Formats: sequence, structure tokens, C-alpha cells
Amino acid sequence: MIKSQTVEDVVNKIGDLIPQDLRTLREEFHSNAKAVLVAGLKKMDLVTREEFDVQKAVLAKTREKLKILETELKHIQSKK
Repeated sequence: MIKSQTVEDVVNKIGDLIPQDLRTLREEFHSNAKAVLVAGLKKMDLVTREEFDVQKAVLAKTREKLKILETELKHIQSKK
């Protein structure tokens, strides 16, 4: 999942776009936006970069094994 600090940074950057004279709105945004953002990201069922890279490596190995098996099968079929 996304790091808490990253979520905080996003909320702060968006909150900084709200003018100072709308202080109440700005404070409400800061207090609610983090919870809303975290809840939305959890619904997306995101994976970390590390998890993605592991699955990418597994897929590459699986493809290579499949290629070898297809070659072996063609060789066996050609002998018949």
C-alpha cells in the first residue's frame, strides 16, 4: 500500500491550493481528505512496486517454461 507520508504530502499539496482566507474550508479539507484518500486507495486494491516486480519475474519464468514445453511437445509430435 502507499506510504502514510506520501498520502500526507498529497493532502498537504492539495490543501495548499486552497486560499488562506478560506481557513475553515482549508482546515476541514486537511482533517477529512487523508481519510477519504486512504479509503479510496484501499478500494483500488493496489500493490507495492516490490510485489509487482516479484509477479513480473514469476510471469517471465512461467513464459520461459511454457516456451520450453511447447518446443518439447512439437518435438514429440513430430516423431509420431
